[in-house]
Amino acid sequence: MQITRIGHSCLLVHVGGVRVLVDPGGFAPGWEELSGLDAVFVTHEHADHLDRDRLPALLERNEQARLITEPGVAGQLSGTVRRDVEALAAGGSTTVGAVTVAGVGGRHAVIHEEIPRIGNVGLLFTADGEPTLFHPGDMIDMVPGGVDVLAVPLTAPWCAAKETATFLRAVAARTAVPIHDAGLSPVGRATYLRVLGGLLPEATEFRDAPDGEPIPLP
Repeated sequence: MQITRIGHSCLLVHVGGVRVLVDPGGFAPGWEELSGLDAVFVTHEHADHLDRDRLPALLERNEQARLITEPGVAGQLSGTVRRDVEALAAGGSTTVGAVTVAGVGGRHAVIHEEIPRIGNVGLLFTADGEPTLFHPGDMIDMVPGGVDVLAVPLTAPWCAAKETATFLRAVAARTAVPIHDAGLSPVGRATYLRVLGGLLPEATEFRDAPDGEPIPLP
């Protein structure tokens, strides 16, 4: 498995012989220039996870790539892009080559009681002989088992560091990859990594790299 953080919550993942992009959002630069993708996944509709203006350019460069999204997003995009949009719901699964992708959760984390909750499907990637990767989107209240690599949101309007620490401990993945950090200054990001790093379960370690560079995995 190779994981490259494009920016914020956008990950380029090579696993099981396929190449997929997760959450091409507005806070991540340059993903519309990628090619050779087998699939594009979208966890939910928020603009930092889906940039609808740049998505057509990505699809044009990747004519064979499947577009697989949370069901609400699939309904919104259907007929607006030159591609069939496949819905992946919580509890469902799909395969891309040798990789199985299971949908987890179903609802976005609570931002505030006055803000309606939208759909959010976490993505669990598995393939024979490969680590298992979980990208939760904007949701840290669902804990799938058997996760080797966890993409963990560092900060958001819908969570506090104490909740993130609880999530990290509950998943207990061997590796945690920080995502959802575009709202942090370099000093702030380092602070979150230091604080959360001190609260990791014994079996977990953070692995990080500059955007655009592969993250060293154990």
